[in-house]
Amino acid sequence: MPDPRKYQAPTDLLAKRVILVTGATRGLGRAVALACARHGATVVLHGRDSRLLDEIYDEISNINLPEPAILALDLSTAGWREYEHAANVIETQLGRLDGIVHCASHLEKLSSLEGQQIDEWQHMLRVNTIAPFALDQACARLLNNAPDASLVFTSETHASAPTAFWGGYAVSKAAMETLAKIQADEWSNHPNRRANIVIPGPIASPLRSRTHPGEMRSSLPKPEDAVALYLYLLGPDSREVSGQIFRFQD
Repeated sequence: MPDPRKYQAPTDLLAKRVILVTGATRGLGRAVALACARHGATVVLHGRDSRLLDEIYDEISNINLPEPAILALDLSTAGWREYEHAANVIETQLGRLDGIVHCASHLEKLSSLEGQQIDEWQHMLRVNTIAPFALDQACARLLNNAPDASLVFTSETHASAPTAFWGGYAVSKAAMETLAKIQADEWSNHPNRRANIVIPGPIASPLRSRTHPGEMRSSLPKPEDAVALYLYLLGPDSREVSGQIFRFQD
C-alpha cells in the first residue's frame, strides 16, 4: 500500500459527503476542515468561538466550495441534550453524516502530578475523551446509515509514550485511543463503518506553541502537511482499514 501520508486525493474525493470536524477554527482542525471542503465535502464546522467559526465559514463560502454548516458547542460543558440536539440539527439540515474528525483538544498546563488539580483533569477528560464518545454516540444513527462512515481520532505522542509533566492530558488522550479501538472492534462486522487514530506528532499548532514557547515554529511541519493522511482515512480508499494508529511523523 502506498504511504497514506503522501496520499494524492482526487478533487472529488469527498463529494456529496458530510464531514463533521471538531476544533475546526484553529490549527490542525482548521486545516482538515479546509481540505475536506476543497475535496468536495459539506463540512460541519465545530468550535466554541462564534467569531472564528464565522471566519472559516466565510473563507470556505467565498471560494465557491460546498456551503458548510456551523456547530457552536463548548465541549467542556456540553451534556447529553446538547450532543443529541447537535445530531438532530445535522440530520434535519443536511440529512446525513459520513464522518467525524476529532481534532478538538484541551490541555490545561504542563506540570507534575502534584501540581495538577481535579477540575483541570475533569476539563481535559470532558474535551479529549468524553466529548468524542458522546458526539459519536449521538450521531450513531446517522453514521450507521452512511454507506461509508469514518471516524478519525486525533491523538498525541504522549498518550502511547507517557512522560513526566504531561499528566491529565496524556491520560485523556490515551483513554481516547482506547475508545477508538473499542469502537473499531464493535464495528468489525460492519463494513460500512470504521474508526482510526492519527498521531500528528510535533506540528506548528497553537497547542504546540503553548507547550514549547521557545521553539522555532518554522522548524516544524505545518498542520496542512498532515491533511493527506486525514483525507485518506475519510475517503473510500481506506474503507477496509479500521482500528489502526497512523503516525504522521516516524
